[in-house]
Amino acid sequence: MLDTDALCGLPAAASPAASSFESDPAPDELAPQTGARFGPAGLQVRFADGTRGVQWSFTGHTVRDGELRLQLADRRYPLAAELGYRVRPGSDVIERWVELTHTGADDSGLITVDRLDSASWTVPALRDYRLNHLVGGWNSEFQLQRDRLPVAETVLTSRRGVTSHHTNPWLALDDGTADEEHGEVWGTALAWSGSWRITVHRDPVGRTTWTGGFGHEGLSWTIQPGQSLRTPVFAGLYTPGGFGAASRAWHTHIRTSVLPAPDRDRPVVYNSWEATGFDVGQPGQLRLARLAARLGAELFVLDDGWFGGRTSDRAGLGDWTPRPDAFPDGLRPLADEVHRLGMAFGLWVEPEMVNRDSDLYRAHPDWVIHAATRDATELRNQLMLNFARPDVEAWAHRTLDRLVRDHDIDWLKWDANRVVTEAGWAGHSDPDRLWIDHTHAVYRVMDRLRADHPGLRIEACAGGGGRTDLGILARTDQAWTSDNTDPVDRISIQHGFSQLFPAQAMAAWVTDNPNVTTGRTTPLRFRFHVAMAGALGLGGDLTAWSEEEIDEATALVIRYKQIRPLVQHGRQHRLHGPDGVTAVHYASQDDTEHAVLAWRPTTRFGHRPPALALPALDPAARYLDIDEGTVHSGAVLTRLGIDLRLPAGDYASRLIRLRRTV
Repeated sequence: MLDTDALCGLPAAASPAASSFESDPAPDELAPQTGARFGPAGLQVRFADGTRGVQWSFTGHTVRDGELRLQLADRRYPLAAELGYRVRPGSDVIERWVELTHTGADDSGLITVDRLDSASWTVPALRDYRLNHLVGGWNSEFQLQRDRLPVAETVLTSRRGVTSHHTNPWLALDDGTADEEHGEVWGTALAWSGSWRITVHRDPVGRTTWTGGFGHEGLSWTIQPGQSLRTPVFAGLYTPGGFGAASRAWHTHIRTSVLPAPDRDRPVVYNSWEATGFDVGQPGQLRLARLAARLGAELFVLDDGWFGGRTSDRAGLGDWTPRPDAFPDGLRPLADEVHRLGMAFGLWVEPEMVNRDSDLYRAHPDWVIHAATRDATELRNQLMLNFARPDVEAWAHRTLDRLVRDHDIDWLKWDANRVVTEAGWAGHSDPDRLWIDHTHAVYRVMDRLRADHPGLRIEACAGGGGRTDLGILARTDQAWTSDNTDPVDRISIQHGFSQLFPAQAMAAWVTDNPNVTTGRTTPLRFRFHVAMAGALGLGGDLTAWSEEEIDEATALVIRYKQIRPLVQHGRQHRLHGPDGVTAVHYASQDDTEHAVLAWRPTTRFGHRPPALALPALDPAARYLDIDEGTVHSGAVLTRLGIDLRLPAGDYASRLIRLRRTV
């Protein structure tokens, strides 16, 4: 039965133990700033007469096309809200959002919105609470952090205008005892690629709630009579099956309800950046393309340096035409040769950014996000275009549409290497709207490109994994996980990524020794086995590889393609063995085919790693090791484990393929 009093922000009936100093309001679906509520408010508004906060009346509901919508109206002011709820077929995830509407007459004044969250969530009383979330930075994204939740307000936020390298709008709560296979877990994820804030509140009497949505503190937006403001989706789930079950439920939801083309295999990519940097030219790219095709790459991506005056990161951004001295006949000859070699052709772009040294900036300095009375901070020697301006959005779509059409581009790597600073929108009556409208415009441009070019695929990138969330993945095929391709570092990065996102959305490259980020030298086999846990890519200077390395890499690409259906479309189980062994187990949906990728970065003298248990298998079945020809009992593999037979020494790894026989 719907508790309309709680929904509308009325206090719950007083308990016999309640004092005149405290009340115990029921949990709110959208926490207001009125009543005896002193936790974080998910809705904060100011009316034209200066009154703050809302007091709702429940006015009705609708159920249509699988969506429940609850209608509320303020009792004295012209403001209405619609709370949306949706559960998609085959998904355990509930999606929630809010739409706020000014219902007044033309002369009723503006309503200022200081905060509009997508939803508030409440977990049952637990013996304790643990917060699981992702932290990091550039080159160290998606680090899983688990902390006892303090009796306080804990704020997770990005104030950068993008999702952020430093945190992600996903969290999970448990009582401190859950593990991969056991325990109750509650999790949420916000589908938004701009600034955001989530506040988790554990109060002194044991209730834990959280509220979250777009925007960070200090921003406000206005709505005029007849206007509405709709939030992004804030999705949530519950499972009694531990963190592994929670991740698999998220993966299923993202595949079935978020990714635009989940059934398509993500191709094996070759990207030219680490081979050439800005030293880009047609002869060198053609040579790399031929080597990439020999290795089995299915997509060749020409990275930064191909356009305008782009010979370093100081010039050229905004001028999206081929650089004449690098490509005297344009990009068409390279694109045609890549296609002739049997590969798709991709191009790196960074359409939201501009260098001062560019024709675009010289023509339109007013297009930059910038407060006129503040010195503009440059990051990576670039400024950010204001996509919230209709003329900038139109230019971006027109420019990218021409690139795709003129060169038969199959793939865009859409990068964004800086964040918002000195936010300003000269002449606009509601300048804070750029924080929302810029992100919506990026979405619209991507959506229009995909609609106009049905075969086009887009990879999300933001200086690594700085813009990875359910909002951007709704219009892209995969995300560039991190600029750090060191396989040892990648194990923890990919572990954190997998808490929410499926492997098919995770770009993972094999690059050169020593690694450009860490200087570490690792075996080619180890680099491949780590990268094979996602959407495999190649990024090294193939012209410097020996024939032995070319042959080994070619064989490993073939191996990856054999297990790609499992990695990209199967169920993922994370495994932790003793002595520093970690692994990922992928199972087909019908449980007949299995692949295990196991890694041991370091070893201790005299310690032979024991067998690795595979709890996702059926104890009653038998399994054939496809490569070894041996048959194993499911009971033995699930309880005692499989002998990994890892190579001696550090940076050891192995791929095991199993097939159910009984």
